[in-house]
Amino acid sequence: MKSFLKEVIIDLHNNDTTISDLIFIVPSKRAGLFLKKELLAMYPNRVFFAPLIYSIEEFIVELSGLRQIDNTQTLFEFYETYLNTHTHLPKEDFETFSTWAQTLIYDFNEIDRYCIDHKSFFNYLSEIQDLNHWSLQKEKTDLVKNYILFWENLLEYYTNFKNKLISKKIGYQGLLYRKASEDIKKYISTAKKTHILLGFNALNNAEQTIFKSLLETNLAKLYWDADHFFLDNPYHEASLFLRSYKNQWEYYKQNPFEWVQNNFSQEKDITLLGVPKNIGQAKSVGQLLQSIAPTDMEKTALVLADETLLQPLLNSLPGTVNAINITMGLPLKEVPIAAFFELLFNLHKTSSQRGFYHKSVIEILNSLPTRRLLGFFSQKLISIISRENIVYVTLQKLKETASDAEKEILNLLFNNWTDATKALTSCKKIILQLKTCLDKEKNELELEYIYHFHIIFNKILAINEAYTYINTIASLHSLYKDILTTETLDFLGEPFNGLQIMGMLESRCLDFDTVIITSVNEGILPAGKSTNSFIPYDLKRAYNLPTYKEKDAIYTYHFYRLIQRAKKVYLIYNTEDEGVAGGEKSRFLLQLEIDKRPNHTLNKYIVATEVPKPSKQLLHVYKNENIVTKLKQLANHGLSPSALTSYIRNPLDFYYKYVLGINEADQVEETIAANTLGTVIHNTLETFYKPLENKNVTINDLKKMKDQIDNQLQKEFRQEYSNLNITQGKNLLIFEVAKRYIFNFLTSEEEILKKGSELKIVSIENNLKAELHIPELGTPVFIKGKVDRIDILDGQLRVIDYKTGRVTKNETIIMDWDATIEDYKYSKVIQILAYAYMQQTKHPIQDSFVAGIISFKNLQEGFLKFGTKESIRGKVNYEITNSIFEEYLHRLKQLILEIFDSKIPFIEKEV
Repeated sequence: MKSFLKEVIIDLHNNDTTISDLIFIVPSKRAGLFLKKELLAMYPNRVFFAPLIYSIEEFIVELSGLRQIDNTQTLFEFYETYLNTHTHLPKEDFETFSTWAQTLIYDFNEIDRYCIDHKSFFNYLSEIQDLNHWSLQKEKTDLVKNYILFWENLLEYYTNFKNKLISKKIGYQGLLYRKASEDIKKYISTAKKTHILLGFNALNNAEQTIFKSLLETNLAKLYWDADHFFLDNPYHEASLFLRSYKNQWEYYKQNPFEWVQNNFSQEKDITLLGVPKNIGQAKSVGQLLQSIAPTDMEKTALVLADETLLQPLLNSLPGTVNAINITMGLPLKEVPIAAFFELLFNLHKTSSQRGFYHKSVIEILNSLPTRRLLGFFSQKLISIISRENIVYVTLQKLKETASDAEKEILNLLFNNWTDATKALTSCKKIILQLKTCLDKEKNELELEYIYHFHIIFNKILAINEAYTYINTIASLHSLYKDILTTETLDFLGEPFNGLQIMGMLESRCLDFDTVIITSVNEGILPAGKSTNSFIPYDLKRAYNLPTYKEKDAIYTYHFYRLIQRAKKVYLIYNTEDEGVAGGEKSRFLLQLEIDKRPNHTLNKYIVATEVPKPSKQLLHVYKNENIVTKLKQLANHGLSPSALTSYIRNPLDFYYKYVLGINEADQVEETIAANTLGTVIHNTLETFYKPLENKNVTINDLKKMKDQIDNQLQKEFRQEYSNLNITQGKNLLIFEVAKRYIFNFLTSEEEILKKGSELKIVSIENNLKAELHIPELGTPVFIKGKVDRIDILDGQLRVIDYKTGRVTKNETIIMDWDATIEDYKYSKVIQILAYAYMQQTKHPIQDSFVAGIISFKNLQEGFLKFGTKESIRGKVNYEITNSIFEEYLHRLKQLILEIFDSKIPFIEKEV
């Protein structure tokens, strides 16, 4: 099947038209390139002057005599107009202004492109706002008056803005269109060549004026790319605009409407593919491309309705694709370095006199660019921040251990951005430093990325010098993001070679045998009702401005035009209707089913990834000679109760922590952690009770302790957290909880004494160690630990372990001894009896004694003594005797023998 452009060239050739004397006007530059290709194919052995080929935007610039400016410059020019209009009124700063001005500029653009009578339009708009919001109020507040005044002043803002730009011979797109339509008669008076207008669809009023003027003066020939099926069906949106031109233009009452063909109803193989998620779509495209012969690849178009799919798609291309041509740019906001500068802007926007928030600093230090610049020193700084628990980090602190070269980098990253110029200068210097690193690595892709960011910061610097309205880092960040969203990294390649990857707009006027379109979902294709405008829907309808209905019709035309000459069509949509980029499948797919032509073959598939049955392989670590040697060293040094219970909970945890020596990485604690709370309470009680060792506790002693709780706790917290604020927020609540725990504990001690009991402190925080006789190991084995408190209450020795967490009575009483080394629930028993055994070994006593836990979170239960019982309803025996130690040591030896057995690996336990 011939392409549309080829058909046009053949028609011109058949009419003996001299190609060199023509001016071609096409919808896009891309279409112009393909037009040149068709011209060369039509006249392969003929030398001729190439005709002038303009994209519509280039032709409009030519007609208007104005230079088009980008959105950023337009915004600043408008701000100058805003400041210089009604100077007696209060004015907003640039940052606030930019939040609404972009929308207003978009509306100005639409008004100009459609050549609306702006005087009546803005008067109408201000009256609507007055009527809608405030007309019923008898007395208007200053806020209401200012609001209405803003709408009343829009006409003057627009007029002054337009005149200002024209005087500078510059303009935004809409202004160029209006000026071009106004100057078309002047152009026609001097024009001599015939204009060939190709493949247009939705024309704004300015374009219609220009095209009709050229047609009516016989200076143009207009080729539409219409299809009978769409044009003859009044309900079909694909020809919404073409039908109106055919029926309403005076030119077509005397002249034929060219061309209406019958391509869509020809033979087509259409496949609808439902695929979950964007990555799934990219993978499915890769599989489809594998089925296409390399010789057919040049006749294949891959059209991305959602251009964010480009990166995952490039990573999914099969090896059979030898060459690609990408006509869409990679958005710069998607490249890795963009995330780094976003972190940097956020850091400096939120800086305070106390310093930078530690999480922001660590994020930057962990980023790849910083690691390139600082090497291992970045990780060293992270360790310092975590180890010293620095919540707000200062530049001075970061530079304490840095070399001169490292200090220079740290200054660039963390020296306060006092103004926009300093910020931009720092960013440019960072890019130059990164360039040096990347030159050494010969990383060409990353160099290309940072080169484009260098251009962006130069552009912002030039804007800042020209306009001087960027007064805060926040406004600079806003401007940076606006520019970044419009900048792309363009790909270079042979324009006609290999697979063609493009967006929907790049497909205008182009035809392919095989077409693959991705993200055919509602909200993407078509885009839906989302709009960014101050103009109400009714006012748009009254002035024939485009609404979401017309925009949907534009997408409909592009979609159907792209497939009307194709032989094979693959339409891929995301089946996930929730989450990011989610949405139901496009109405276009349903429409294709309803409008299915007899020559169409329509297949529908849902792609499902084969999900393997999860079978988690528990990790096994087999014991070699080195591990056994390390275990013997542990045994000689002393195994702590917590090490033994760690093995019961998960042998792999024991291996990581006690054999390999791997501990959890330090993290900055903004709020007091549970383990630190326990440490502080233990240290406070040690301070209170240590002077009473070998003495009886009196009520007076306890009262003195109560008076000192606040001061002592503050001292302990300061020792643990030198920089943490405990006077407000969550930390204050935790501090008060610690006070309450200690106060309640001392009160319970008072109640014991008030009942006439006698309490003597034997030792506080006493380090104990005892040898276990396990001859099978052939090496000495010790257990060690620090027992929180040993006292004598009414003649009975008590071994006490403090717990700040909640412990219940059933965790300290057992019926089955074997469960102590099998069930982590009884870990408290292992610890209690370990302390009891070590105490008994060091200071043997003839009488029985008790051991247990005092749980600060469960003080109402009192002292939770270890006990044994024969049955659920049986009587509990709390006395610790030699028979108890025999049972305990028997199980403990079993546990240690298992740990040391070289035939038994460390096996991960399922959580």
